[in-house]
Amino acid sequence: MKKTKTFLAAGSILTAALALTACGGNSSSSSSNKKELNWEESAEIPTMDLSKATDSASFTQLINTMEGLYRAKSDGSQEKAMATSEKVSKDGKTYTFTLRKDNKWSNGDPVTAQDFVYSWRRTVDPKTASQYAYLFEGIRNATDIQNGKKKPETLGIKAVGKYKLVVTLDRRIPYFNNLMAFGSFFPQNEKAVKKYGSKYGTASKYMVYNGPYIMSGWSGSNLSWKLKKNPYYWDKKNVKLDAVNYSVQKTPSTAYNLYQSNKLDAVALDAEQSKQLKSVKGYALYPRGTTFYIQFNQAKNKYLQNANIRKALSMAINRESLTKVLGGSNTVAHTFTPAKLTTVNGKDYTSLISKSDEAYTYYNKKEAQKYLKQGMKELGVSKLSFKLLSDDTDGAKKSTEAMQSNIQETLPQVSITTQNLPFKTRLARTNALNFDMVVSAWGADFNDPISFLDLLTSTNAQNGGKWSNKEYDKLIAASKTTGSDSERWSNLSKAEGILLKDVGISPLYSSTSAWIVRPEIKGLVNLRDHWDFKYAHVN
Repeated sequence: MKKTKTFLAAGSILTAALALTACGGNSSSSSSNKKELNWEESAEIPTMDLSKATDSASFTQLINTMEGLYRAKSDGSQEKAMATSEKVSKDGKTYTFTLRKDNKWSNGDPVTAQDFVYSWRRTVDPKTASQYAYLFEGIRNATDIQNGKKKPETLGIKAVGKYKLVVTLDRRIPYFNNLMAFGSFFPQNEKAVKKYGSKYGTASKYMVYNGPYIMSGWSGSNLSWKLKKNPYYWDKKNVKLDAVNYSVQKTPSTAYNLYQSNKLDAVALDAEQSKQLKSVKGYALYPRGTTFYIQFNQAKNKYLQNANIRKALSMAINRESLTKVLGGSNTVAHTFTPAKLTTVNGKDYTSLISKSDEAYTYYNKKEAQKYLKQGMKELGVSKLSFKLLSDDTDGAKKSTEAMQSNIQETLPQVSITTQNLPFKTRLARTNALNFDMVVSAWGADFNDPISFLDLLTSTNAQNGGKWSNKEYDKLIAASKTTGSDSERWSNLSKAEGILLKDVGISPLYSSTSAWIVRPEIKGLVNLRDHWDFKYAHVN
């Protein structure tokens, strides 16, 4: 949802500071009489500009305040939203959408096909510097536009009148309709973008909205805001809530206290809370489709350019121990693509990846020391020192401390310093290549491995460590052009094997989030830990 990439706030499974009881607090909704909900977010919102959004916090707000051709459903399918019909050519390269005529922007302007044309062109324009522009590859001329070879006006999208949209592809895109429900493909109001200029998307007042809710009270840096029912929304009769009141809660113990005192209607649980509150009404686990992993700065750190050093560091981390520290329902990750995301011929996609390629994701003290010795010999050094960057949540601090201890105990010649910074700052440091190693998280934008594997191609903006492999790039490109599904799965799994074998990144764990939501709240949709409130209501 989510660079959504989605970077999620790393280490959101935390350890509580207070003793809990199994009663779960008062079950009465904090704001049921007003048709309002009080909700929490784990991190600040970096931006509401959908051409620039990359993170979970931003995309959660965007799916509630904006709307594209389709709306994602919890089962991975889509329902019609701005589109009332779709026609696809026999070769699968031309899509014609008819748009509804009864939707308006929150400034009163009608939402038209030209709003999609403007939005898509703006996102792929190199001047915008969108980190999600790569998702448009396969739409005619998108790659050439991003490379500065063609103008944004040549993108394969055009408006035919006010309410017909035609999209032309260079190649068939198997997951095209999934993309149409993703925030980067939503429309934008050109008049608003130009009116607000550089301020667009930096605060709630510098935006217009076409979704179920409009945002108010967000200044760009504050820790609370409100989503209010949008009176211009085409399907407002099915939007039952008047408002959702958001606040950022980084400490689970504080959040749970607010839930207990009826100041929050739902709370994300840490490990200890999850253990003690499993029997409480409203407790549920939600799949995130997320992998937490380490990126190594291979652009600026010559020591991390050495594959043997990366192998040693990866094998020095005891992932089983790490997931115990984190608690909850985290599972060890041996692949970048999380298990249970995609099924191929009745089997999990990750089963297609060679187990030998996963070897460096297993803790092995002897092998880690062997690779470190080889790497240091190649580099001509006897000691190494690295900084490990992550977020400033309680859980992120615990996870970096655990990995610091793992590495230094397994590899005495290596010194690790932890750096825990606010999510927005950590993200900026990552994008600026101002790190040695950084704990990152990616949540699937849709249920396909390409949502992960695209990130590690050589030119992808989400490739924070700048790992590069020509064969990997070729296989990912081939997976997008082949006409055979079996060939596509083969290319993707081979590419992932190359990534793991070279330790381009080091997978740590996949996560499932545990929440308690007041039982009287119905109609919520959880999209890989992004809450969609369109159909939510209080019984």
